[in-house]
Amino acid sequence: MPRRGLPLQGRARWLLLGIFLLLVLLLFAYLLECTPPPEASLALPGLGAEPYGREHYQALLQEQEERHISRANSLKRQIAQLKQELQEMNEKLKALQERKEAPAAGGLGLAGDKDQEPGDLLEYLHAQIDKAEVSTGARLPSEYALVPFESFTATKVFQLEMGLTRHPEEKPVRKDRRDELVEVIEAGLDVINNPDEEDGQEDDVPMQRQMYTEGHFIEGLYRTERDKGTLYELFFAKENSNEFRHVTLFRPFGPLMKVRSMSVETTYTIINLIVPLSGRTDTFTQFLHNFREVCIQQDKRVYLTVVYFGQKGLQDVKISLQKMSSEENFTDYTLIPVDEEFSRGRGLDIGAHAWKRSADVLMFFCDVDIYFTLEFLNSCRLNAAPNKKVFYPVVFSLYNPAIVYGNLELAPPIEHQLIHKKDTGFWRDFGFGMTCQYRCDFLDIGGFDLEVKGWGVEDVHLYRKYLRSDTIVVRTPVSSLFHLWHEKQCADELTPEQYRMCIQSKAMNEASHPHLGMLVFREEIENHLRKQAYKTQIKAEE
Repeated sequence: MPRRGLPLQGRARWLLLGIFLLLVLLLFAYLLECTPPPEASLALPGLGAEPYGREHYQALLQEQEERHISRANSLKRQIAQLKQELQEMNEKLKALQERKEAPAAGGLGLAGDKDQEPGDLLEYLHAQIDKAEVSTGARLPSEYALVPFESFTATKVFQLEMGLTRHPEEKPVRKDRRDELVEVIEAGLDVINNPDEEDGQEDDVPMQRQMYTEGHFIEGLYRTERDKGTLYELFFAKENSNEFRHVTLFRPFGPLMKVRSMSVETTYTIINLIVPLSGRTDTFTQFLHNFREVCIQQDKRVYLTVVYFGQKGLQDVKISLQKMSSEENFTDYTLIPVDEEFSRGRGLDIGAHAWKRSADVLMFFCDVDIYFTLEFLNSCRLNAAPNKKVFYPVVFSLYNPAIVYGNLELAPPIEHQLIHKKDTGFWRDFGFGMTCQYRCDFLDIGGFDLEVKGWGVEDVHLYRKYLRSDTIVVRTPVSSLFHLWHEKQCADELTPEQYRMCIQSKAMNEASHPHLGMLVFREEIENHLRKQAYKTQIKAEE
């Protein structure tokens, strides 16, 4: 019996081996079927040789390059088509304008309803442009009725409506907005590089043709109003030049329309920087450091007027100005001592009337805790025009550096704090104190209402005067103008309601919403960290 069982056991072993091999083959076939194709697999660096040779990857790169070239050619064709359509639209508008201005033929009876329709369309488009405050300002009931501009460069958009989730600076710009702004910049370049006859002369002096590129784009403003369209103000300049090209475009919910193109010469435009001051001599020293670097050493077209209230600290201010004058050989400044209680509106009014030169001057009403760059001075000159425009920039207000940089031993220098992020600051859209306007406009509008009492109220009253006049008010966030943080004191003499409002204002200037939340819930956070550290210690001991 044992001998007869041996063959059976051998056959069973062979049968099991065959079944095992069959299962292995089936598993191998299944793995081959489920394995992703080679181009979809991700090879991890450092884990063996590459599965394909250099030729394979060169072919893949060539294929990708061909795709990109094809895409680029397609975009070029689309751009060329859009430019052609734009040119055709401009030609049609010109033809309609000529037909409208041509004298009607007497007695021929050709003025039918169909001939009136194109003229009506053109009148409508021009009416939309007039409503958009291109040539004259629209009279508005209050500061809330004004639609502010958003400013942008070739890579960033500085947006005013930020909320809790949006950032004050959008970078990178989302695709739909980027495509729109690229189209606008290209249209502006086309206007400059291919000027019409009316663009070619200014003051009867032929303008030299200069080719501009995207690299010459300095800054732009745009705003959209629901019942009008989108207005674009573009500024271009050659490197190291004080001559700017200003192009205005308008999109009345349709193709872009050129409104005008002009040259703006700023070489001889002096800015009278007026600063009202009382005490705060350390802050004034910091302000003069910024003034030296930007105004004296770089711009060299600025006059400084300091209106100082009271006697305490006056001598220190005199010494600081004299030191700056001797070290920089700078004499274009005036110090006006006033023996009165501090009033910002009164100080600015005194500084404006103190200008003794015959020519009109562009004034910048500035506070001692403002920091600005050379780019802002250019924006000040470009966005204000006598008898036409006043500029009300929206300042980026910095938070308390002790909170923003609380994880560092020392806060970084001021120059390194100038960052547009929601954790570092916010757009001070409720402030109207910083403004660039010509002296003639300030005097014609009646200046400040000095009978109005209360901090900051005189600024709003002046702003409302311009809104209710024919003057164009340019209101936009400006990336090169900063309000430096300083501690706000809430006096004990305030009523409970005033004290509550003061504390709310102080909290808004201290830190962002998330940072304030971290401070409020600090104890809860510390308890959580202690519990986590205790759990980690117990696990380590086990």
